[in-house]
Amino acid sequence: MSMLGIKWKLHGTGKTIKPGQVVAPDERLAWPLTIGVGMQHVVAMFGATFLVPIITGMPPATTLFFSGIGTLLFLVITKGRVPSYLGSSFAFIAPITASQAQFGIPGALGGVVLAGATLALVGAVVQKFGAGWINRLMPPIVTGAIVALIGLNLAPAAKQNFDAAPITALVTLVTIILVSVLFRGILGRLSILVGVVVGYLVAMLRGEVKYDKMDAAAWIGLPHFQTPEFHIGVLGLFVPVVLVLVAENIGHVKSVAAMTGQNLDGVSGRALMADGAATVLAGFGGGSGTTTYAENIGVMAATKVYSTAAYWVAGMFAILLSFSPKFGELIATVPAGVLGGAATMLYGMIGILGVKIWVQSKVNFSNPVNLTTAAVALIIGIADYTWTIGDLKFTGIALGSAAALVIYHGMKAIAKARGTVAEPETEQGVLPPAVKSALNAAAKRAPKKR
Repeated sequence: MSMLGIKWKLHGTGKTIKPGQVVAPDERLAWPLTIGVGMQHVVAMFGATFLVPIITGMPPATTLFFSGIGTLLFLVITKGRVPSYLGSSFAFIAPITASQAQFGIPGALGGVVLAGATLALVGAVVQKFGAGWINRLMPPIVTGAIVALIGLNLAPAAKQNFDAAPITALVTLVTIILVSVLFRGILGRLSILVGVVVGYLVAMLRGEVKYDKMDAAAWIGLPHFQTPEFHIGVLGLFVPVVLVLVAENIGHVKSVAAMTGQNLDGVSGRALMADGAATVLAGFGGGSGTTTYAENIGVMAATKVYSTAAYWVAGMFAILLSFSPKFGELIATVPAGVLGGAATMLYGMIGILGVKIWVQSKVNFSNPVNLTTAAVALIIGIADYTWTIGDLKFTGIALGSAAALVIYHGMKAIAKARGTVAEPETEQGVLPPAVKSALNAAAKRAPKKR
């Protein structure tokens, strides 16, 4: 049982958490409380996980099924040391949408499988040799640029849905914004879900919701499974996603380690392998690619419960919900206007997460290597540059990601050989050059003491 991570100690009496304490991953509260926390995790991941299949046209119930299965698989592979829910990754939206236009849903699923397999391979290497080489290959300037351009590349898709029903989209967006600042705790963290619900109600009043498929669906039944097809043309679309998933997973492990006070570096590779395996499984059955969810970190921070027992509950509850075709079709009725409002926020958030990586890592943009890496990569990604070589078609995300890696490492190597870059890559806690110059000038103008 302990090898599977399903042997938990009771935390205290199982009914309370003393101030300053947390429920560790290998602990649990009394089962009624644990079940309650687990269901709260399902609510937290719900809005974001369902938005991906709705936007990409994938079956929502199938995606929910594989998110539950993937979560349980993740807990087993990490031996219950990393509490996490594996929900739909927004990084897959752009490549799935682009590959569907060329190869259909089976081709997109093939890309999901390839991305998952690559991520699992990276995880195996990390588990064997450590994560230091990832930090050298993808320093913060590169990671931030790739995350940012993936979000900003989706801006036209958000606008297209927004334009389909501007009033509904605006209500959805304004609700998300207001809820995030009006409410504290879990409700504030579920602003996107609340916004979607409010937008959906407005869409109903405006006659924008169609229930034909939901009415015809059965209450109980299997999710709609599909098989993948493999085309070399999807490689350029999906490989950059792996870089984002690596950053998300390692960031998640570090966040949990900081909150629980445990050293989890030894399971970083297992976390990557687990997410990769879950994504492969989803791709083979018709689901979307998965990733560790920040939404659920918010639940853990609010409840102080990091028990993996709650995630077992969440995973099993998600699987149960997926066996209602009517429920899945209900989710699929979310109209374009609601998606446009939510996507405006979501895609922008992905872009800003890249900027957040730069800020937290104190990336120095006075350094021309950093400045050029970010500038070129972002424009390629936002404008969606394309490059076709035979059957291979590389779009903005792939080209932008490649540009970030090549420009950074290429310029750094040349600058080192020539000794031409004096600025450090990160801020060193000193004043920016412009501020220092202004202060020096002011000091010169000040009257001297006699």
